[in-house]
Amino acid sequence: SVPPGVPPLCHQPLAWGRAARQPPGLLLAPRRPFSNNKILVELDESLGVATMKFKSPPVNSLSLDFLTEFCISLEKLENNRACRGVIFTSAVPRIFSSGLDITEMCGKSTEHYAEFWKAVQEMWLRLYGSNMVTVAAVNGSSPAGGCLMALSCDYRIMVENPKFSIGLNEAQLGIVAPFWFKDTFVNVVGHRVAERSLQLGSLHPAPEAHKFGLVDELVPEEELREKAAAVMAQWLALPDHARQLTKNMMRKKVLDRLVAHREEDIQNFVTFISKESIQKSLRIYMEMLKKKKS
Repeated sequence: SVPPGVPPLCHQPLAWGRAARQPPGLLLAPRRPFSNNKILVELDESLGVATMKFKSPPVNSLSLDFLTEFCISLEKLENNRACRGVIFTSAVPRIFSSGLDITEMCGKSTEHYAEFWKAVQEMWLRLYGSNMVTVAAVNGSSPAGGCLMALSCDYRIMVENPKFSIGLNEAQLGIVAPFWFKDTFVNVVGHRVAERSLQLGSLHPAPEAHKFGLVDELVPEEELREKAAAVMAQWLALPDHARQLTKNMMRKKVLDRLVAHREEDIQNFVTFISKESIQKSLRIYMEMLKKKKS
């Protein structure tokens, strides 16, 4: 049995087929969009591929509403036997996602912080543990939590614009990236690059990110969609069960670590974010953002 609030993928071998756990009524008509408040999802049933576009201007920040909608959308696709892969991209120019919404972490109650952090965990558990092939088509800058989303996918393609950057820059805000952010990063770029990058809170321009493997490919912006579709087709050419079980084997240890320490991780976040020194840092950062806008 699976404890409440834990995605089944973290505890069970990835399924051989979807029919057994597909709730009724989730089959979608070809290219019918759904969940189009902060996220637009289109499923092409003929290809078995969905595109999930983030559309929460100005910067696709990961608010509680955004995270909730993301998890619901991903779960619908996961339970739809017509869908085998998802391409994630942004409908907002020049930004993939700016990461966690700072307004959710500043001046709120401890109960709110706990609810928000649980939603962040849920997003990662579902995305990193997804049965489907996941491709990030990164068409803008992607700091912090936005970088985590891209890191959690199977493959990352980024627009070859040096003005676009990506990285886990939490240290710049006086925040420590949690162990599961760190584990995901290390598994992609290796220990030494991750250690230096995390300590400095580095944001890497696209060419640099490609150089050490944070992203797998760089392409001109006009070719991004076509390249993402080609990569998806390559991955979907394999039998699902072999790819799914291999993915589970590679990622299970990291997923299980958060599942085992989930409540402790929430409490650590709440304690840390509630500190007056951290709240002060966040307020200063928010003021700086307001000045930039004006």
